Amino acid sequence: MSFRVPLCEAYPAGVAVRDVLYSLYERRLLRELSGKPRPRHVGVILDGNRRWAREAGFDDPNEGHHVGARKIENVLGWCSEQGVEVVTLWLLSTDNLTRPESELAPLLRIIEGVATDLAADDQPWRLRMVGALDLLPADTARVLKDAAERTHGKTGTSVNIAVGYGGRREIADAVRSLLHEHASLGTSIEELAEVLDVDHIAEHLYTKGQPDPDLVIRTSGEQRLSGFLLWQSAHSEFYFCDAHWPDFRRTDFLRALRDYAKRNRRFGV
Repeated sequence: MSFRVPLCEAYPAGVAVRDVLYSLYERRLLRELSGKPRPRHVGVILDGNRRWAREAGFDDPNEGHHVGARKIENVLGWCSEQGVEVVTLWLLSTDNLTRPESELAPLLRIIEGVATDLAADDQPWRLRMVGALDLLPADTARVLKDAAERTHGKTGTSVNIAVGYGGRREIADAVRSLLHEHASLGTSIEELAEVLDVDHIAEHLYTKGQPDPDLVIRTSGEQRLSGFLLWQSAHSEFYFCDAHWPDFRRTDFLRALRDYAKRNRRFGV
């Protein structure tokens, strides 16, 4: 199910007036959400950074990624406020790894900075890196792994950083891991085929041990998953927001939760 929201509501003249109106609107949304179900796991496709930069008049599209990176901590705070237990942020796909070095290198530095900042001692988040880190430059992979290790033992929201991530690659990696595991136990292919089910594969996904996403949000108006959490999103609710990621506001997030709360989740039944 897809749902398109308006690009934005008309801004009143004057920043101060606009801020007051948005504050009032947020309070209304929070009242509407009172007592309503919240998603345990929210997946977010952070789309539209480069388009935002072009539309804002920047010559360097990486300015959009810089602004978008600063948005992440805000969104994690909003999720925490609403009791979301797990957030998966898709920062870089396997397809993105084919970009020219002049585009990819600055983006990787920004992602390294995001992971390092979220792993700071004064941050509550528990980080997990999900993706084919072996496809990344060694220095980047090391920074990401070190960031995740520094958050072990923290009790805040679990945050999956999807870097070098592709849904098909994840499923292939899960099957490969499953085969290696059973080969080490001496299980034959025939024996494995007799018992193999979806739970066996799920136990080898990057997100193993976590609930599947209840809600997937994609910004920038695109209405497709592009391979994001293909296995895990079988019963997810989707919310497509026209705002580019750097423009994603708390009101957009609360509207996504409101829309989720109205859904009749049938889980394929």
